[in-house]
Amino acid sequence: MAYIELKEVSFQYENGKRVFHNINLNIEKSEVTALLGPNGSGKTTLGKLMVGILKPDVGQVYVFNKDTSELSLSEIGSKIGYLFQNPEKQFFTNSVYEELSFVLKTRKYGEDYIREKVDKALNMFQLKGLEKHSPFLISQGEKKRLALAAILINDPDYLILDEPTAGLDSKRKEILIDILSRLNKKGIGMTIISHDDEFIKSIADRLIGLNRGELVYDKRN
Repeated sequence: MAYIELKEVSFQYENGKRVFHNINLNIEKSEVTALLGPNGSGKTTLGKLMVGILKPDVGQVYVFNKDTSELSLSEIGSKIGYLFQNPEKQFFTNSVYEELSFVLKTRKYGEDYIREKVDKALNMFQLKGLEKHSPFLISQGEKKRLALAAILINDPDYLILDEPTAGLDSKRKEILIDILSRLNKKGIGMTIISHDDEFIKSIADRLIGLNRGELVYDKRN
C-alpha cells in the first residue's frame, strides 16, 4: 500500500497559474524517491501537496491512508517531517537549543531526556557551540542542518526534503548522505526535491521527472 497517494489531483494558485492537472502518483514508504526537473516544473508544489501544506482543487491526496483534507497539519507533521527550501520559514524560537527542544517540550518529555536528545542532534549535525545563537543569524548551511535536526528529533516516519544540500559543502553533503542512508535502513522513507545530481545518484532509489506540471518519467536509479 502506498504511503502517499495522489488521485487525479489538479491544483492552481490563486493568481490562476495552473500547476497540475489530473496527476496520479503513488509513493512507497520503503524507498528514497527523488523529484527532479527545472525551476518552475512543480517540484516544490508537489511536495507541499504531499504533506498537506497545499490542498488540491480537484482530487485527493492520501497520507498513511488518510485524506489530507481531513487532517490538520499537526496530525500530518507528527508522522511526516517537511524541510522547506528556505529553512528560516520553519524557525520560530530565539535560540538553536530552543528550536531543537521545542517539540520535545510540547510532548512533555523530562528535562534529562530532552537534553540528551538535543545534545545528540547537536553533535550529529555539527551544531555544537551554537546552542545560544539565534537560528536566524547562523550561516545558511547551519540553518539547513538545524532545520533538518529539528525535524528528525521528532522521530518522523517519513521525510520530504526540499533542496537539502543547498548551502552544504562536499564534506557535509557526505555526512548528510550517511545520516539519510542510515535513517532509510531504519525504515524511514523520504522524498527529496533536488537539483544536485551527484547527491541524488548516491541516495535515491526512484527518480520522478517533472516538467511544467507533467510527470515526464518515473524510473529506478
